[in-house]
Amino acid sequence: MALIEVMDLASTPEPGWFAGKGDAQDRDREREIETELKATCQLPIHIAIIMDGNGRWARLKGKTRIEGHVAGVESVRDIVESCSRLGINYLTLFTFSTENWKRPEKEVSALMQLLVKVIGRESRKLHDNNICLNVIGEMDLLPEKVRTVLKKTMELTKNNSKLVLNIALSYSGQWDIAQACRAIAVDVEAGRVKAESVNEQLVASYLSTGSMPDPDLLIRTSGEFRISNFMLWQSAYSEIYVTNTYWPDFHRQQLYDAIREFQSRERRFGQTSEQIQKINRPTP
Repeated sequence: MALIEVMDLASTPEPGWFAGKGDAQDRDREREIETELKATCQLPIHIAIIMDGNGRWARLKGKTRIEGHVAGVESVRDIVESCSRLGINYLTLFTFSTENWKRPEKEVSALMQLLVKVIGRESRKLHDNNICLNVIGEMDLLPEKVRTVLKKTMELTKNNSKLVLNIALSYSGQWDIAQACRAIAVDVEAGRVKAESVNEQLVASYLSTGSMPDPDLLIRTSGEFRISNFMLWQSAYSEIYVTNTYWPDFHRQQLYDAIREFQSRERRFGQTSEQIQKINRPTP
């Protein structure tokens, strides 16, 4: 507790949710960029982000790893706000993996305390801005205080519809597939599902994101070229965008760059370019 109390989150400024940041000229330019991105009619419906590099950012700044995580909170706010303004329907943030439980106990404890403070402080802002908070992962492994504040916020925001904010906590893609298989096996044994009906669509419906579309765009910060056991099934056809930027320095301008790159790509889903062009050709 002392590690977080010393900082008291004072280094993370209170967010100006949807009020705009910077001077009027900056806000006008941001609105112009958002209008340009939306005008293409090719915005991703679902963006997933592997938020990586907090520790390395902190080391470069001569700060502690926990201070790096605290700095990353402001990036979360900025990206959530930007996605909502753009009209992105789903945003999934890889916050804490199953493998992260192996980190030093002090760091894990501080991260859990940070979650409690941040979610508790931001829940009303999420609700007021019509954002629905959802958690995917093994919630039973989380400390009781974390589960309590998450469940309270999920209940408060469950009927909101502007943006679904998925927080992946104690999550791994392998766990997600395994739990889906277990659930299917139970239903097959109970006679609710026929074994011969098990196909890709059925498996997808049992995943933690079963009610959502798969990510169109998967962003990884910090320059690592791997997906680190994140949304293995769901990212089968995601466009992957890797940036060398560490997460605390990833803000809306970097998000705009990722979306521009997404819009420049041809998504073929196994088809040829000629087939895609024919499908997209305007009818005379």
